[in-house]
Amino acid sequence: MGEPDEETVKGGKEIAALAAKGLALFADKEEDKVELDVEGATAFKAETEAKHAALEAEAAALTGKDNKKARTEKSKEAAALKTSPEYIDACKVVKGQPPTKGFFGKVTKAVAKEVKEEVKAEAKADDKEKKAPKKAESAGISKAERDELEKIKTDLITRKKELKEQGMSGGQMNKDEQVVAWVNRMNELKEKENPGCLAAQKEDKKAGKGKKLNTEQVKEKMELEAAIEEYKGKLKAEFGYSAKDIKADPDMEDMLKKLAAFK
Repeated sequence: MGEPDEETVKGGKEIAALAAKGLALFADKEEDKVELDVEGATAFKAETEAKHAALEAEAAALTGKDNKKARTEKSKEAAALKTSPEYIDACKVVKGQPPTKGFFGKVTKAVAKEVKEEVKAEAKADDKEKKAPKKAESAGISKAERDELEKIKTDLITRKKELKEQGMSGGQMNKDEQVVAWVNRMNELKEKENPGCLAAQKEDKKAGKGKKLNTEQVKEKMELEAAIEEYKGKLKAEFGYSAKDIKADPDMEDMLKKLAAFK
């Protein structure tokens, strides 16, 4: 048999090169990296639990019927600390689990080495055309905006309680001019903190009861259910709330809405 001609050899080399490149995309694929801020999460968790204990102690010290309102406010404030997204993520990170709310952790998506090298080569070959525009400022909110968000949540609870005492229904409260303004601002901050979260909430509501929860969502749901039961018990045992009073409590309404989103 004669030796293969130059075109045949060249074609064989090209096919081999393409096959090798395809295999490299799988062989060199790295796993997603999750960087956990365990130190920050531990400090936040300890600080939150210290605040929780202090508020519980203050509530316990407010005895008697005259202090019932003040006790309730302190207990609500304490309960809110342990249902905040930051605290939930801090607990997960301390246990070595990835955060689900975007706090105390950073996920770096894996990219195949072959693809990285190819992109670099293209950028060098045609720098003017391939040059990507500068990325917009990363999403998130500042400490001042986070403080503002927490204050709005507290102000909303106080305002709705006042409106309820005036005899307003839940629907009437939601139409109150001040409540509407605060809710709009709260949604702006939430969307800035977690772009797309409001749209996701709407989709979750549309999905209805047929929606299947993943492992992390099941765990969050169980934690929220436990917090709700604990809060119910406190309202009943310490403040003498009836079942009707508990259901109408603004904080309880908020917690039940969060729970309903899982169903």
